[in-house]
Amino acid sequence: MSASTPAATGHESALRVGGAPEATHLRGARAAVVLFSYYPMDPRPRRAAETLARQGAKVDVICLRESAAEPRRETVNGVEVLRVPLRRRRGGALGYFAQYAAFLVSAMAILAARSLTRRYHLVHVHNMPDILVLSALVPKLTGAKVILDLHDPMPELMMTIFGVEAKSPLVRLLRRLEKACLGFADLALTVNTACQRLFVSRGCPVDKMHVVMNSPDEEIFRFQPARHGSATTRPGEPFVIMYHGSLVERNGLDLAVDALARVRATMPDARLRIYGSATPFLTSVLESVRARGLATAVDYLGPRRLEDIARAIQDCDVGIIPNQRSLFTELNTPTRIFEYLAIGKPVIAPRAAGILDYFDEDSLIYFELGDSADLARCIEHVIAYPRDAAETARRGQAVYRAHTWQRERDTFVRLADGLLSGRRSAAGH
Repeated sequence: MSASTPAATGHESALRVGGAPEATHLRGARAAVVLFSYYPMDPRPRRAAETLARQGAKVDVICLRESAAEPRRETVNGVEVLRVPLRRRRGGALGYFAQYAAFLVSAMAILAARSLTRRYHLVHVHNMPDILVLSALVPKLTGAKVILDLHDPMPELMMTIFGVEAKSPLVRLLRRLEKACLGFADLALTVNTACQRLFVSRGCPVDKMHVVMNSPDEEIFRFQPARHGSATTRPGEPFVIMYHGSLVERNGLDLAVDALARVRATMPDARLRIYGSATPFLTSVLESVRARGLATAVDYLGPRRLEDIARAIQDCDVGIIPNQRSLFTELNTPTRIFEYLAIGKPVIAPRAAGILDYFDEDSLIYFELGDSADLARCIEHVIAYPRDAAETARRGQAVYRAHTWQRERDTFVRLADGLLSGRRSAAGH
């Protein structure tokens, strides 16, 4: 470790500064963050990296470069960002693995080279893919602690994307890789208790696997109490249904369009606003929109920064999570639920284990996974009973407030600081 690293004080992170734990071992540490994604667009890595920086760590992020317009290197909110000249492209399994391999080699080379001039104390690797954790090999050999952050379980996600069976060679390989990667890491994080149970059931030690939820940043999604009111009480204004997020088949935008067509039979002013990066799936959905005569009722508004999404939520009447049924969506707890609730909007969400672990039947408006008719029924309920919808949102907000980013951030800081405490104290730095 660098001789310039400040000494640990010898006590745990019990004190608090500005509402967060005082992370004595993170202060002055060098940390690397690796993600096969775009920064600062990807919210979970952004929140974690900025949290480390605010705790006094010197943070490098290694990520993809979305376009030539993005600088190869820049500093964002105290975080140094190094972009690899690769883009993420959707395609077949071989295409995914080729992209993963190219980025893994690049990230490993960057970390190895930078380790010669700045010894890292912590490397925080975000999946997908799990094997990206091997980019931390050289830092680990020189004493760094490694966190593997499992946003998604790769076997279940690949089964969902490519329709392969659990017994297929691909899925068996992914499970073996998952176990090996978890063995390589010093600490594992995941996004909810459903995923935690899954990873533990596949052999990850209970004391290694911890939950840090994907809660929205309160500085962006500022809390607003749920209020009664919708387009039904604002003559001349449309009833706005909002979808934002990844525009892929499992997230069910096609279900949302089917539901909209049903709803407009009784509410002709209903509109669907869509936010997210364009994909081939979106193209097919928008072709369906035009074929069904819904072009004037559907607005595709492209990708937006989190700050813009927060403003867009203020202008909607209901947020929807229109997931298709799959192994992955059964496990998932979408962050979008918390984003809508933070701003006081009712949420229509699928009845799935990853959601029911946190929200009871009275805290969200539930529809059956993959059922567009049931989704339409829920939208019509919000239109017809706006007071009931607002009361449901208020109950949902109580769940959100138990899992704010401030709370989840404190968990992350304690875990990261505790991981470094033994290493840095033993090293005498």
